[in-house]
Amino acid sequence: MVESEIESEFLSTLLKCKPGDRLPSLTDLSEETGISVGKLREQMEVARTLGLVEASPRRGITRTDYRFLPAVRLSLLVALAIDRQHFDAFSSLRTHLEVAYWDEAVVLLTTDDIDHLQTLVRAAWDKLNQARVRIPYEEHRELHIAIFRRLNNPFVQGLLEAYWDAYEAVELNAYADYAYLQKVWQYHDAIVDAICRGRYAHGKQLLIEHMRLLDSRGVSSETRVDPAALAV
Repeated sequence: MVESEIESEFLSTLLKCKPGDRLPSLTDLSEETGISVGKLREQMEVARTLGLVEASPRRGITRTDYRFLPAVRLSLLVALAIDRQHFDAFSSLRTHLEVAYWDEAVVLLTTDDIDHLQTLVRAAWDKLNQARVRIPYEEHRELHIAIFRRLNNPFVQGLLEAYWDAYEAVELNAYADYAYLQKVWQYHDAIVDAICRGRYAHGKQLLIEHMRLLDSRGVSSETRVDPAALAV
C-alpha cells in the first residue's frame, strides 16, 4: 500500500478525507492517534506546503484538491536560489514538455478556449502598441498555460505552471527588448492562428521556433532569485 510509505499520522488521516472535508482539530487528532499536538502541527505544515490543506480559526482544517505545483514550485525556487543555471535546465524540460504534449493538448481545446487565446493575443498587442509600452507578461504566461489546460495530467500542469513562477523569480518578466517582444508576439499570433485553422502540425513547428527565442535574450547568469519568491 502506498499509504504505508507515508510516515505521517496527519497525512494518513488527511488522505482518508475528500477535498472539501473538514478534519478534526489537532487536539482531537492527538487524542485519537496518541501523537502530540506539536508533532501533528509539524506534520500539518508539511501538508500545507504540499497544498493539501487549508487552516483558519473560522473554518478549521480543510482538505483541498491535489495539485503538483506547490511541491515542485518550492523545490524549483530553492534550486534557483542555489544556482541560477538551474533555470536553463528547467526551461529545457518545459520546452520538451510543451512540444511532447502539443498534439494531445490542442485537439482538446474548445471554441471558448480558442476565443480566449485570441483575446490574449489582442490584449498583448494593445500593450505593445501603447505610447508607453507595457510588457504583456500576464498574457504570455496565460497563453502558454491555456493551450495545455485541458490535459488531464496534474504533473504536466504543475511543471508548466512552476516554469512561469521561476520565470518571474529570475526576473525575465521585468525587462525585454521591444524588438524581442514584437517577435515573440508575432509567433504567438501565428501559433493561435494555426490552432484556429486546425493546422496543428504547423502550429507545433512555430512553437518550436518560438522556444528558441529565449536563448537569444542573453540573460546574465548572475540574475538573482528574489528570496521573497520562496515564501510559501
